[in-house]
Amino acid sequence: MNTIQTCYSPALFPLFKEENAIVVVVDVLRATSAICTAIHHGVDKMIPVAGLDEARKYKAEGYLVAAERNAIKQDGFDFGNSPYHYIDEDLSGKTIVISTTNGTQAIEAAKDSSTILIGSFLNISAIANWILQQERNVIVLCAGWKNKFNLEDSIFAGALGLKLIQSGKFNTVCDSTIAAGYLYERANNDLYGFLEYSSHRNRLKDLQLENDIRYCLTEDQMETIPVYMDGGLVHMSKFEVVNP
Repeated sequence: MNTIQTCYSPALFPLFKEENAIVVVVDVLRATSAICTAIHHGVDKMIPVAGLDEARKYKAEGYLVAAERNAIKQDGFDFGNSPYHYIDEDLSGKTIVISTTNGTQAIEAAKDSSTILIGSFLNISAIANWILQQERNVIVLCAGWKNKFNLEDSIFAGALGLKLIQSGKFNTVCDSTIAAGYLYERANNDLYGFLEYSSHRNRLKDLQLENDIRYCLTEDQMETIPVYMDGGLVHMSKFEVVNP
């Protein structure tokens, strides 16, 4: 039987790293939700970079670049971290470089893993269904907030963990997945309400980004699964051609 583990912070990932495991990176509010939305709406590739200096180099080379820190779009860049930035723009076939406070740091931490998927509530069932066909162990890597625990990513980990465990094909070998499952069971009837006092929901609320929050907490809006391949995030269909 395969296992699912939950890592609550990129700083802890070296303790979980496992050869051939599938790593699901999640930053619910908002990086991975934005990435899923961008790929779903036709963006060809998103190149994640950890630092703003590297993002500026790409910008100087003519790339479209999204950059956000502390939930605020950075001056001089094309996009921020809102999923809505990638819905109304005609970005089909484009490559976008992205750097965020937490999400791209988590991708950087996991970049040497054999398979990295980008997860969100928007595509959670698609992620679960794909994983169930793979017969491999899974690690959910929560981006958290500046290497600290956060609620929304942990709730996602619990939701995905329960889907896999309830299939009968997975069990868990770490208490963090059990705890995340309890969080999701408590929150699942009203994710938005459960997060009322969470730090990042309130951070976004103060910036008048309530619509982003509601969108990012809506389950199963798409079948799209972004996957890390050759230094960028692409649609799963491209990955499966190379890795049938």
